Amino acid sequence: MKRFNALTGFRCLAACMVFLYHNRKYWRDSLHPELLRLFNEFHTGVSLFFVLSGFLIAYTYGEAPLKGRGAYVKYITIRMARILPLYWLILTAYYLDPAFGKHHFTWLTYSLVHGFSETHNLDGISQSWSLTIEMTFYFLAPLLCLLQRKHILYLLFFVASLFALTRAAGWYWHLYNGNPGNWLYPWKFVVQSSFPGRSAEFMAGMLLAATMKNEKSWFHSIPYKTAIGFAGLLLTLYAMGLFQPDRYSHGYDTTAGLLIHHLLIPVFTVLILAGLMMEKTVTGWFFSTRVMVLLGNASFAFYLVHISYANQKLKEYFFLPDRNFTALWVLSILLYWCFEKPVYERCRRFFKRQAPATERVKE
Repeated sequence: MKRFNALTGFRCLAACMVFLYHNRKYWRDSLHPELLRLFNEFHTGVSLFFVLSGFLIAYTYGEAPLKGRGAYVKYITIRMARILPLYWLILTAYYLDPAFGKHHFTWLTYSLVHGFSETHNLDGISQSWSLTIEMTFYFLAPLLCLLQRKHILYLLFFVASLFALTRAAGWYWHLYNGNPGNWLYPWKFVVQSSFPGRSAEFMAGMLLAATMKNEKSWFHSIPYKTAIGFAGLLLTLYAMGLFQPDRYSHGYDTTAGLLIHHLLIPVFTVLILAGLMMEKTVTGWFFSTRVMVLLGNASFAFYLVHISYANQKLKEYFFLPDRNFTALWVLSILLYWCFEKPVYERCRRFFKRQAPATERVKE
C-alpha cells in the first residue's frame, strides 16, 4: 500500500490559503499592498484541492469502477461517504438553528444540486459550491480515466463537449423562460463554478497519476520540481493580481486573470505534487510530519467550518485575535476524529473485500 503523506499535509496549506482569502478584508488596511495582492488570489487554494483530487482518484481507481457488476456503485458510495456525512451534519445543524437556517430545509442543498445554480450555490453552507464540482468529478472520473487511457484527445473532446452542452443548456433555458434560478448560467458562472469550467485542474491531476505509473516518462527527469512548482505558483498568483481592478477585487474576475489561472495554476500544482512525491526535500519532509498529516486529514472539516455557519456560531462564544484560526483547527480535528474518520472507515471496511483498490492510497 503506497501512501503519499506529503500530499495529505499539503492539503493543510490549501485550506489555510482559503482561510486567508476569506479573511483578507479584515486586514486590508494593515497589509502591505503587494501582500494583499497575493491574498486576493488565495481562492486558488480550492484549485490545489481539485488538482490533488484528480490525481488521487485517477491513481487509486482509474477506470476500474467501470469493470464488473456493482463496481461503480461501490466506488461512488465510498466517495459519497468521504464527503456527504460531515457536510450533512453541519448543514442539518444550520437548518435546525432558529437564528440561521430557521428550519427552511431544502433538498437542493442536501443533494448539492444547488451548486449548479448561480442564484442558490451559496445557500446553506456557502463554501459547499465546490463540493458540487467535486462530486460531479467523482461521478465522471472512471469514464474520464477510460478516455484518457484510450487517447488524450478523447478526453479533451469529451470535456470540451461537456462544456459546450452545459453552456448551451443554461443559455437555452434563459431564452425559454429567463432561467430564474440561473441554472448553468451565465457563462462566467459555468467557467468559474462548474466542473466543465474547472475540468483542467482535475485533468492535470489525472495526467500526473498516469505519469507516476510510467517510470520511463520524461517528466521524471525534470529537476527541482518542488522549487519550480512553488515559485511558479507564487509568480502566477502575483501575475493574476496585476489584473485586479482595485484592492477589493481579484484578477480572477478578468479574462486575462482567468486564463492565467486556468492555464498555469494546474501546471505548477502538478510540479509541486510530483516534487513532494519524488524528491527528498525539506518541504516534503515538513508536509510529511505527523502534525501536518493530521491537519491535512482534518482539512475537509476545516474547509466546512472556516466560514459560514460553524464559524459564525463559534464567534457567539468567543472570538480570538487570530479570527479563531486556531480554534477552528481544533474543532476540525475533533470533527475528523469523532465523526468524519469513523464514518468513512466503516464504509471502507464494508466494501473492503469487494473494492480493494480503495486501500491503495489513504486520502
